[in-house]
Amino acid sequence: MTSFIHPTAIVSPRAVIGDDCFIGPFCTIGDEVTLGSQVHLESHVVVDGKTSIGDETRIFPFVSIGHAPQDLKYKGEPTATEIGKRNHLREFVTVHRGTVGGGGLTKIGDDNLLMAQAHVAHDCLIGNEVIMANAATLAGHVEIADRANVGAYSGVHQFCRVGREAFVGGYSVVVKDALPFAISQGNHAKCYGLNRIGMKRRGYSKETIEKLHHAYHLLLLSKLNTTQAVERIREDIADCPEVDYLVEFIESSKRGVVK
Repeated sequence: MTSFIHPTAIVSPRAVIGDDCFIGPFCTIGDEVTLGSQVHLESHVVVDGKTSIGDETRIFPFVSIGHAPQDLKYKGEPTATEIGKRNHLREFVTVHRGTVGGGGLTKIGDDNLLMAQAHVAHDCLIGNEVIMANAATLAGHVEIADRANVGAYSGVHQFCRVGREAFVGGYSVVVKDALPFAISQGNHAKCYGLNRIGMKRRGYSKETIEKLHHAYHLLLLSKLNTTQAVERIREDIADCPEVDYLVEFIESSKRGVVK
């Protein structure tokens, strides 16, 4: 199907535009941009650099994607931005391309919601079904795992990770890795244990929730240090992939975890 391009939009003849796209008034599309099918750019959207945007993604006014990172070491090297399918990027969202020192790629997966004024800095890797609320901010090299939620006006420090199904409360400052399946909140963020309500809503079994609850009790409320708690978790809890993921997340942390 033919795409609609508003007469006030500026679209490079070298850009690749998929089927049935909508490019609204005053949008600007650069030379190395690739849009999948049914991508919808409302108006005043700027997409530049080597950037790909997946099918059925909807982008709202005044979003900027693929421009040079806010990194003084960046000298114009060819790097990229990838955005997957069925994402919603609301007003004034900014997503910067990667840097050579960080792997050269900023990547956002599928089915994510980035609310107004959210910022994704260079070399960030965002999974699937992630929600970033209004003005949530990721510094460079941040990793956000699937189905995590970063609350409004929260900031995540460079090189930190936010685990799968993690819930970061609004106005938080995350300077270590935010644990999966848990609630972390505050400045600096502290972990308040398993997000039991969120896990029930997402269909986890009672058995899985109880095993994770026990793991978090050992990790946060016992008198064990982190290494000892992980050893006890391994001894006490078997046959639970979510607990195995929690243990692996802790052991692979380079900045330490929020406790």
